[in-house]
Amino acid sequence: MAENYIREYWAKIQSREVAACKRLKQQYQKLIKELDNPRDPWVFDLEAANRPIEFIEQFCRHSKGKWLGQPVQLELFQKAKLQAIFGFVHKETGLRRCREVLTIEGRKNGKSTEMAALALYMMVGDGEGGPEVYCVATKRDQARIVFTEAVNMRDQSPALRAHLKKRKTDLYFPLIFGKFEPLASESNSLDGLNSHGVIIDELHAIKDRNLYDVMKQSMAAREQPLLAMITTAGFVRECIYDDIYDYACKVLDGLVDDERFLAFIYELDDRSEWTDFRAWEKANPGLGTIKSYEELAANVERAKNDPSFLPTVLTKDFNIRETRAGTWLTFEQANCEKEFSLDDLRDTYAIGGVDLGATTDLCAAVAIVKKPGDPDFYVLVQGFMPEENIETRTREDKVPYDKWVERGYITPCPGNRVDYRYVTDWFMTLHMEYGISAYWTGYDSWNSPAWVEDMEARLGYERGKNLLPVIMGAKTLSAPMKELKAELAGKRINYNRNPVLLWALTNMAVEVDKNENIRPVKGQNQRQRIDPAVALIIAYTVLQQHLEDYKALIGGD
Repeated sequence: MAENYIREYWAKIQSREVAACKRLKQQYQKLIKELDNPRDPWVFDLEAANRPIEFIEQFCRHSKGKWLGQPVQLELFQKAKLQAIFGFVHKETGLRRCREVLTIEGRKNGKSTEMAALALYMMVGDGEGGPEVYCVATKRDQARIVFTEAVNMRDQSPALRAHLKKRKTDLYFPLIFGKFEPLASESNSLDGLNSHGVIIDELHAIKDRNLYDVMKQSMAAREQPLLAMITTAGFVRECIYDDIYDYACKVLDGLVDDERFLAFIYELDDRSEWTDFRAWEKANPGLGTIKSYEELAANVERAKNDPSFLPTVLTKDFNIRETRAGTWLTFEQANCEKEFSLDDLRDTYAIGGVDLGATTDLCAAVAIVKKPGDPDFYVLVQGFMPEENIETRTREDKVPYDKWVERGYITPCPGNRVDYRYVTDWFMTLHMEYGISAYWTGYDSWNSPAWVEDMEARLGYERGKNLLPVIMGAKTLSAPMKELKAELAGKRINYNRNPVLLWALTNMAVEVDKNENIRPVKGQNQRQRIDPAVALIIAYTVLQQHLEDYKALIGGD
């Protein structure tokens, strides 16, 4: 009788023979629960669950390294995942339930081999007429990695070589008119596809959500399509990776009920575990068999002595979401999951901050609110961009400005320049509609005279009294920035999960002078804007300069 690898893997997790993180345990707990108590109309079909495993181990062969030419022998974690994907089917139609699966695991755990074999099965063995299978990525070279591995598997296997034809751009299965082809967002057109299987390799590298959306929509006409995403963590924030990761966590936490979505997340539970060899398997399920333990240990030792290498190890080996080396904050320090409603801040005093920047780029305004007896700082953030530049910036910068505009995080200003009156409008809206009054507002005096005059004319503010220029040098900003960093790391800066501010915080680097004073600067990528983070620093600097007066104003300690 065929084995149930889901139960076998779960037993090893429970006995701690396999080290597993919280997220992986959540997924297998859900699977085991359903094996014990099926959810109508779905049943677990062990024969269907094992078909892809049997296909891969019978027909697919390795094409690299010491395993060249040898049959692929799947690891237990791979078999359990395949059974979970293919085993739960409709009791009457036999169509599988799973439509989308996310796999996050450290590098060198056999991702390319697994996905290439899966693509071949989807094209040859899934019982679909005219199956179209695609491997997609931002760049064609990345998309071809899995495709090339599948071609090499075909070349190593007499059975597959006899039936699959290698054409100029794809693999073709004449018997049922099936094909497997690599595609990229740079392709001439992704419209008109009728996908049965879609593999997204290295999801973290995809900056344009449109690629994911188009490929998902391309499966609408199929009866049992599958979108498989496999990736390590990455350095790019506010991309599709963060969206899918957060969605997966909501599904695993039971906040979203999506029975067609599976998530197999291999990661450390805590950043501090990266030096504990007993925890390494949490992010590396193939450690010791597929992935070299010695190589990982060497990487960890180097990272201990080379701070610039540490973000790479944390992100690529242990799936800790990180920022590039040299940035001011790690992702863990910058990220805050707390939320609030504007109604919670009605009739309060705030400290404002604006970074007006260049007239053709992103500008930002911030308001910080403290409430008596509450340790948190509540931060309101608004971006401003020239309307005519949004589409170009979105395309060239590979940043979802257009989506942020749709969600209200960025206000578009007519024309090709930021109209600073819209910044004043934002402060007026806070005051008139919510009673949130920016008692002091800081600004960088460069490029600000027109806005200052507008604030004076329309809100009655006065330069030097309510409107305070902030010198953007290390002497002024260093101490507030160091305190702000501690507050961010302590999760006391509640910015309502504003993605624009999070993105800016993870972009920011610092310049250090001979006295260890710091000031904010852009990182190596000049397209990664920092204006919202600078506006926050300006507001926080004003807050620190007037802290005792502000406490007296709000009636706090």
